[in-house]
Amino acid sequence: MRDRISSALGLLVSVGLMVVALRYVTDFWLLSFFFSLQPQLGVVAALGALACLVLRRSAFAYVLLAVSLFLCGHALWMQREFLPSATSDVAADATRFRVLSFNMLGNNHSNVGRIIDMVNGSGADVAYLMESGPLLHHLDALSAAYPYRIGCGILVEECDLMILSKHPLEHPEYLSLSDLRSNRFAMATVHIGGHAVQLAAIHLTKPYFDDYHTTELRRAGAALRKRGGSVVIGGDFNSDTIAPDMQAFLRRHALQATGSEPATWPVAAGVFGIPIDHIYVSKDIAPLSLTRMADHYGSNHYGLIADLALSPPR
Repeated sequence: MRDRISSALGLLVSVGLMVVALRYVTDFWLLSFFFSLQPQLGVVAALGALACLVLRRSAFAYVLLAVSLFLCGHALWMQREFLPSATSDVAADATRFRVLSFNMLGNNHSNVGRIIDMVNGSGADVAYLMESGPLLHHLDALSAAYPYRIGCGILVEECDLMILSKHPLEHPEYLSLSDLRSNRFAMATVHIGGHAVQLAAIHLTKPYFDDYHTTELRRAGAALRKRGGSVVIGGDFNSDTIAPDMQAFLRRHALQATGSEPATWPVAAGVFGIPIDHIYVSKDIAPLSLTRMADHYGSNHYGLIADLALSPPR
């Protein structure tokens, strides 16, 4: 009986490992969600392999354990590639600024007051808000702290993706990255510390919807390249940084994470969730810290706050 249970468990672990390992030969969209789950699935597979060894020691179970540990380790290694360098090189006279990014959930009406208080009290210079429909009739409560806005009646009628700013927003623009969702990519220029910074807020389609996710990333990248200059892009990417199309996007546009990325979805999973919400910056911007909001304010996502620095122009 122990042999049969060990064999059946080994087969299940093998299938799981094979699904994750396919990332090394293909970025097929139907499997893309599992690629973001590589660390979690690697841990589960390792535990399954250990259970196989407890039931019956075999060379196959040891191989499964080795492959599981490799997948976990490589996921951590891939995350390291996009982490910022040490902040000790930040100039003393650099201009500090803060960016908030939060998918507040489109039917989250009962927490609007708390969300407004949080945004107003966050100290953020710029706030990217996704699924912001519940704020439609409460925008005046944000206008004192954030006198500049695009979205929710400015540039586009729909109240979905919105950028709030304490600085004037120049050359604002909305793009529809695919025919599945409209106006889920917004850009504008702000001047901070003598620098022109390109702000970009994004809400990507889920990665298992055909090739939409990869296509939308490519179109967003082309729009950023057309603008040029320093970039702060944040929002709900619906994928971990380690997903193949995400890695290609970051490498192609020389972007980096703003710190070790915490899990943001689903909130019920806590630290065992997936970091699918991100704030990335170009490498001429120094990330100082990245923190996950302590409260999810009724959303199914946690929000992020990044503190950044720009050295004065020479």
